[in-house]
Amino acid sequence: MEKFVVKLIGTYLNILSYVSGDYAANKALHLFSTPRKGKLKPKDITFLDTAEQEFLTYEDLKIATYHWKGNKATILLVHGWESNAARWKNKINHFIKEDFNIIALDAPAHGASGSKLFNALLYAEFINVVAKIHTPEIIIGHSVGGMASVFFQQKYQLGSLNKMVLLGAPSEFSSILKNYIKLLGYNKRIEKQLHRVILKKFGAKPSDFSTSKFSKDINNEGLIIHDVKDMIIPYSDAKRINKNFKNSKLITTKGLGHSLNSSSVTKNILDFLEE
Repeated sequence: MEKFVVKLIGTYLNILSYVSGDYAANKALHLFSTPRKGKLKPKDITFLDTAEQEFLTYEDLKIATYHWKGNKATILLVHGWESNAARWKNKINHFIKEDFNIIALDAPAHGASGSKLFNALLYAEFINVVAKIHTPEIIIGHSVGGMASVFFQQKYQLGSLNKMVLLGAPSEFSSILKNYIKLLGYNKRIEKQLHRVILKKFGAKPSDFSTSKFSKDINNEGLIIHDVKDMIIPYSDAKRINKNFKNSKLITTKGLGHSLNSSSVTKNILDFLEE
């Protein structure tokens, strides 16, 4: 049923593009930027309630933050698409045992944070608001949260930051957009208009938004972990980021998928933080 709806939307916008290309492209971008929020499970709510919760703001949008206090270095956790801060539960429990000071946030249009739309640039601004208050020494970002973390650090060069961990992070926004266009079956007319709308809205082409390119300007130590059989973000993205992130190392996993929600990954991270 879901595939049928997706195909129907694509067909509708393809037809609409012959009447109003700009409107169809803007509608396509809106759909692309609208995550399914999803409901937190009772056990996730119970876990998040163990943290000290605070709402910060960016341009009248609320930013939900969660704080588990500790005496060691401050870690900022940045989740990915259609997720929320509760996805870090297993890793947070390990970090608590090691006495790290832990901050997690919900992305724009995710969890308890504000905004109806999501993009990595807005996410980077949310990260900046949180980082200015909590001055993390470590940022750990999963998926597009890793991309947003790189966008943030490249722009703001946070002085307190020593280490970054990127888990299953995408490299090229243009590739994500291309996959979306393919999934919806958009015609060339919408594809061309989408690129034009993005340029007008963000002042840059889709190809300009690149984790690997932005990584060239980051001097922190980096750890990149990516599964060779990741079905969401290809392993080649990790190699591309690693090549440009000069102080980074790449750990390859097999069979952990895109979530990388494994105790072995947590151990890799803890080992890196103790180096």
